Amino acid sequence: MYEKYWELKEKPFKNTPDPRFLYHSPMHEEALLKLTYAVAEGMGAALLSGVFGCGKTLLGQAILNDLGAEKYRMAFINHPPSTSAEIIRAIVRNLKATNLPEKMNELMTDSLLEILQEILIANMQAGLETVVLIDEAHAITDDRIFDSLRMLLNFQLQNKFLLTLLLVGQPEIRQKVSNLKQLEQRIAIRCHLDHFKEDETASYIVHRLKVAGCEKEIFTPDALQKIHEFSTGIPRKINHFCDLSLLTGMGKKTKSIDASLIIQSGKEFGSA
Repeated sequence: MYEKYWELKEKPFKNTPDPRFLYHSPMHEEALLKLTYAVAEGMGAALLSGVFGCGKTLLGQAILNDLGAEKYRMAFINHPPSTSAEIIRAIVRNLKATNLPEKMNELMTDSLLEILQEILIANMQAGLETVVLIDEAHAITDDRIFDSLRMLLNFQLQNKFLLTLLLVGQPEIRQKVSNLKQLEQRIAIRCHLDHFKEDETASYIVHRLKVAGCEKEIFTPDALQKIHEFSTGIPRKINHFCDLSLLTGMGKKTKSIDASLIIQSGKEFGSA
């Protein structure tokens, strides 16, 4: 709606996990490096935690995109199901193109694990690595589901795992995993994403504008400072403020966005 006014090719602050917009802050760069290393080296399991709205899903999507389909087969589970059988079935469905069995006796966890093992072996024989990413893993409330995920790491040869498990969730996922010693001991890599610092917030905004085709300065320095103050450096909140202020700025026909406009947007957003 406001793209033409601000001379943008697309909206820069949509809250969707588009890897093109991933901002490589020091903590995001470190997490990307560690998780990619865990996958590339076949280390079994890794954990990414982070505050709400900090870009965990976006980072996960970027990792899967960077890996590529030529060498990897990937299962991305957005919202974990409520039972062990359902989460194994979701993983199998993500990895297997053919239809799954529908009979109840064939949908038990053991039967599904047998199917999964066949898939993993077939991938290995084809020279493919398998990655399973569980997003929103903090939402899992049944320890039996975590135990089923741990059992996936039993699929291994003498010298390598047949899959890499990536658990992604809000900070409470760390406590849940630490309470399950058998699973915790399998986590080879741990990463955490937190709030942006003020300079990172400014760089994040400039980065997303550039990806969207921006060739001029839209936000003034005092506006960037105010956005950081109101958003507390959380990317999802930054996106809300920036998106609303671009719309408001167009409505007021301003040539740039300053702190006063951010304050107005903050009041509308309920944060000022």
